[in-house]
Amino acid sequence: MPYIQSVPLLDLKAQYATIRDEVRAAIDRVAEAQWFIGGPEVEGLEREVADYSQCRFGIGVSSGTDALIVSLMAIGIRPGDEVITTPYSFFATAGCVARVGARPVFVDIDPATFDIDPAGIEAAITDRTRAIIPVHLYGQMADMDPIMEIAGRHGLYVIEDAAQAIGSEYQGRRAGSIGRLGCFSFFPSKNLGGFGDGGMVVSNDPDLAHRVKLLRNHGAEPKYYHKIIGGNFRLDALQAAVLRIKLKYLDGWTAGRQRNADRYRRLSAEAGLISHAIPNTQYPVPKTQDAIVLPHDAGFGRHIYNQFIIRTTRRDAVMARLKEHKIGHEIYYPVPLHLQECFADLGYRAGDLPASESAARETLALPIYPELTEAMQAGVVAAIGEAYA
Repeated sequence: MPYIQSVPLLDLKAQYATIRDEVRAAIDRVAEAQWFIGGPEVEGLEREVADYSQCRFGIGVSSGTDALIVSLMAIGIRPGDEVITTPYSFFATAGCVARVGARPVFVDIDPATFDIDPAGIEAAITDRTRAIIPVHLYGQMADMDPIMEIAGRHGLYVIEDAAQAIGSEYQGRRAGSIGRLGCFSFFPSKNLGGFGDGGMVVSNDPDLAHRVKLLRNHGAEPKYYHKIIGGNFRLDALQAAVLRIKLKYLDGWTAGRQRNADRYRRLSAEAGLISHAIPNTQYPVPKTQDAIVLPHDAGFGRHIYNQFIIRTTRRDAVMARLKEHKIGHEIYYPVPLHLQECFADLGYRAGDLPASESAARETLALPIYPELTEAMQAGVVAAIGEAYA
């Protein structure tokens, strides 16, 4: 049996080694200034991320979750309101809707892209619907034109959950710039990840941006004078300083992820692991038991590959081989949100949203970080191949 190189799912140490001196200097700069909340580092990051995202305004916040919460607060979501979103996402997407007292309403995904299927949105709209939260999952943007058209006809807000998609594009427009508000996460595993939690809200709407800025600091303007009730959603200056260094390298890291995605496709084909890019109109499952399905590029624009997700009907066997060879992997979202215990009172049942349920059963994340070598990727593919031998 050929040697298979062990590979972690994510290697942040490899990234840090390339920027160590710059990051340490940035941390020292904050330590010398002793300005830890807000200030020039946060303001600098806000300008830079807003520019990068083709937006006029950026408001640094304490996490991607808090970016969603403060955005929902900013548009006035209240108990009794409904917000349409996807059941196949990180919990925060729907959890934040519930946190502000509203009801999440789930629309199934496009089984090829894993993003919300615009064709199902209109039927989910009621007189209580106030907003839509499309999620740009795994680094590929949702099909935004039809979503915005539907929202416009019904007078709904659109908040982009772009936690996994900073720098991704749809028809030349950057994630976060199309809806009224866009939400980013700087959790360490993201393409632009900090040294802890952090997030940002971006917008081209000056009134909403100002409202988010108030809400992140208890609604105060000026200090001790509270116009509205907000919360403590502030971004730390230390995180902002680290992220400003990393942002300079983000496009290069994205190019590395794209290169590695292309390499996986080539290596899979060479290994005889038949992969199908099945059009959105068909259900993308393997045509035979000797096939895996590689990520589908919808052709909207720039895919940043926050994750590299395969589909396989032999997931347990594939995971067993990967584990045997010490190759990192992860099942993202094994239980879709509509079937989570905490949402049982919403009344959904197994079978209601079949594309999301199937994705939860069949998807698996492989290492995709830019520092991967061809030998490491060849080891990943070889291990998968053992499950199909």
